[in-house]
Amino acid sequence: MELIIFSKIDLIRFFWLTGLSFLIAMIWTPLLTNFLYKNRLGKRIRVDKNTPIFSKLHQHKSGTPTMGGVLIWVTTAVLTLIFNLERQATWLPLFALVSSGIIGAIDDLLNIRGIGAHGGGMRFRDKFLLYAGVAAVGAWWFYYKLGWNSIHIPGLGDYIIGFWYMPIFIIALVWAAFSSNEADGLDGLAGGIFALSYAAYGIIALSQGKIELALFCGTVMGALLAFLWFNINPARFFMGDTGSMALGITLGVIAFLTNSIVVFPIITFIFTIEGLSFLIQRFWKVVFKKKLFLSSPIHHHFEAVGWPEQKIVMRFWVIGAASAVIGLAIALFGKGF
Repeated sequence: MELIIFSKIDLIRFFWLTGLSFLIAMIWTPLLTNFLYKNRLGKRIRVDKNTPIFSKLHQHKSGTPTMGGVLIWVTTAVLTLIFNLERQATWLPLFALVSSGIIGAIDDLLNIRGIGAHGGGMRFRDKFLLYAGVAAVGAWWFYYKLGWNSIHIPGLGDYIIGFWYMPIFIIALVWAAFSSNEADGLDGLAGGIFALSYAAYGIIALSQGKIELALFCGTVMGALLAFLWFNINPARFFMGDTGSMALGITLGVIAFLTNSIVVFPIITFIFTIEGLSFLIQRFWKVVFKKKLFLSSPIHHHFEAVGWPEQKIVMRFWVIGAASAVIGLAIALFGKGF
């Protein structure tokens, strides 16, 4: 049986850095929100004949500033560089977070200004290639620099998959980015699920003695809680691609660093069903020429049938908390705890 190898000091550092991240993010949020409002960096809710239900339900949110995710990754990056920069533990997730955050910020700006495909933002193909590129850098580093070539299946052990590790890594990270982005559609929804997911992976990292990685998760979680303070309905600002895509792809990196990618779909169950509902809707429209859901992803379907936004968010948080606990239990017991 493996031991949980972290000390009381490690736990204190985890909570201290989480609290510091929350405090710093809260302090500079007014500066960010004033900048976003002053420069009219508001989300554009387009009237689209292909998504009439979504446009009708969310038209009142048009103009609310987006790019609030900058609060999370900038806070995390600064505190990590000062207090927790460690080559073996935090370079990779920090690279994923900042690079994906910058790509997302560019996409958000294009969307705000109405530049790009369909009246604003990057084309899906371009976004896919950019995030796949970030994932490919991570896959190369894991496989060639760190020598990782196996996947851990809880209760069964490690299975060597050789070069297949790289394409699986890339697919998993791109899925993590885009599925979590699908959940960023209601006030507080994505932020709450991300906080739960990073907390779960922080515990997994602690249990493996990967203290610096756990501290990184705590830093992200603290900034997320500050973001949530202002993002709960009615939202002061939205996360934007600069937040959701960056946090999703980074969480995928952490899942691989803790060799617990198998439980990732469970811990992030809400993101999983959000992403699947979007894909199923697209498949249904192409094959059967009609919609399966009134609107997709799935949270918009519940809106369309009359559920209040706050009820959807709270119930998804409850499901997200339960799935995070279940996934965490499987990951820990699968390692022999």
